Amino acid sequence: MNERNINRSEEYWLAKARAGRIPVHVGIIMDGNGRWAQRRGLKRHEGHRAGVQTINRCLPAVIKLGIRHCTLFVFSTENWKRPQEEIQFLFGLITDYCRKHKDELIEHGVQVIPIGRWKQLPASAVRSIESVVRDTSEGSRLKLYLAINYGGRQEILDAAARLAKRLVSKGQAGFDGITQEDFADCLYTRGIPDPDLIIRTSGEKRISNFLLWQGAYSELVFTDVLWPDFEPVDLYKAVVEYSSRSRRFGDVTDRRG
Repeated sequence: MNERNINRSEEYWLAKARAGRIPVHVGIIMDGNGRWAQRRGLKRHEGHRAGVQTINRCLPAVIKLGIRHCTLFVFSTENWKRPQEEIQFLFGLITDYCRKHKDELIEHGVQVIPIGRWKQLPASAVRSIESVVRDTSEGSRLKLYLAINYGGRQEILDAAARLAKRLVSKGQAGFDGITQEDFADCLYTRGIPDPDLIIRTSGEKRISNFLLWQGAYSELVFTDVLWPDFEPVDLYKAVVEYSSRSRRFGDVTDRRG
C-alpha cells in the first residue's frame, strides 16, 4: 500500500472512530517487541527501541481522538525475571525517553504520571522520571500514566496495607463499612477514572497482571499486530470496535460513555 492510500486509510478510520464513543481512558499492554526483533534477525534490544518509536507515533493519535487518559504498561514486576542485560537496557530506554522526548511531550500538552513501585528503579532512571513529571505537570490535553515496576496484584496488596494503616491511625477496630471507593482511594491510580478500553498487541489474549482492579469492566481488544508495527490506524480501529460494544456493567441496559 502506497503512502497516499495509508493516509487515506488513517483518515477513514479516524473519522469512523470520532463518529462513535471515545473512551475516556485507554490502557495499552505494549507486547511483541522481542518477537518483532527476532523475526528480523535483530537483538531484542532493537525491538524495545522500535517500541519507543511506536509510542512517539501513537501519542498524537491518542490526542487527536480526544482521549484524556492513557496508561502504558512499560515495565512489570515480573520483568525482573529477564536477563540482567535486557533489564539494564530497558532502564536506559526509560531514562532516554524521559530526557529526549520531554520537550515534545510538553508541546503536545501531555502530563506524565508514573504509577507502580517506580522509585525502586536505579537512581538515574528515578531522577529522569521525576524530571519529566515535574516539567510536564502543566500538560492539560492528555494524562499519560507510565506503569513502571507495576503489577496489579502488588498494587492490590499495597492498597490493602495502606488502607489498614489508615484505619489503625483513625483508631478504627473493625473493617465493617469499608467500601470499594475506600479501597480504590488507596490504589496507585487514586483519582484516575477506570480504563474504558484495554488494548493488547502481539496476539496474546490475557491481561498479564495489568490494572486488575481498575479493569474489572474494561472492554478488551486484542490485536495480532506486534507493538513496534502498531500504527495510529490500529488505535483508531480498536476505538471503533470499543464503540460498537454494549457496556452494561452488570445491568440490562447499555450505558453509554
